Amino acid sequence: MNEEFLYIMMIIALGYVLKRIHVLKEEDGGVISKIIFKITLPALVLVTFDRIEIETNLILIPIIVLIYGIVVSLLGLLIFKNEERELKGSFLMMSSGFNVGLFAFPLVYAIWGMSGLTYFSMFDVGTSVIVFGIAYILGSYFSNEGLSLKPLEIGKKLLKSIPLMSYVIASILNLNHIKLPDMVIEVAGTISAANMPLSLLLLGLYLNFKFEKQFEKPMLKFLTFRYGVGLLVGITLLFLLPYDDRFRYTILLGLLLPVASSSIPFAVEFKYSNESIRLIANATNITILVSIVILYAFANFI
Repeated sequence: MNEEFLYIMMIIALGYVLKRIHVLKEEDGGVISKIIFKITLPALVLVTFDRIEIETNLILIPIIVLIYGIVVSLLGLLIFKNEERELKGSFLMMSSGFNVGLFAFPLVYAIWGMSGLTYFSMFDVGTSVIVFGIAYILGSYFSNEGLSLKPLEIGKKLLKSIPLMSYVIASILNLNHIKLPDMVIEVAGTISAANMPLSLLLLGLYLNFKFEKQFEKPMLKFLTFRYGVGLLVGITLLFLLPYDDRFRYTILLGLLLPVASSSIPFAVEFKYSNESIRLIANATNITILVSIVILYAFANFI
């Protein structure tokens, strides 16, 4: 287990070093992320769901995540009510979403293998709905231009989310015991092998250790809220849910994952100030570092 985490850290470090020596630029991350979200991640989802049978109780995972996202968003409106409009919008966008596909999958695979990806794939279904629904609405509402969305627009965004549609299609096929042709799975398996190294390189590419002092107090407040609520709810459900350990650990760890990677593109789309975008970028980096420590400690604990 420690060796697997060491390899993971080395690949993340490689991405960071390649950026520092100017072999790759942070702007290149946009292309890599598109390859991951539109090609390698959907391929990994198809392979994972083809090999493992989804238990009926796993359908509850996205429901739990969705309820959690709604509750956290309502709490966030109270916690950040005195903050400036854009700052409030930034924190609310980041409060409910999680970085599952890029961050969690490589680490979960190191802990639980392919079967663990099934649980976190179901977690990501709920996350996708939160990110493209709740977080998107709140981010738009607290932008300077105000809310200009229609339900049809949000629906289109959900339907255009290739990872989300991959989860939906793979789940339907799995629950109905429909197997894809062996050739399709073999090709998808070859493509999916690139998902972990690309995801880890991308994390290293976006990693930044420069944090602006002006963000210290609001950032501390946000981190305390995000991880405090996630830990409280996660531990509570760990003891209350009547399901197997992996189900309960998925909820606990999922609620402690980093900020969703979509927060920055949303901020750009809603024309947030450069200061707010830098704040979101800093929060993303900090939560990646914190969540790595949490997952590593958890992996050794179990």
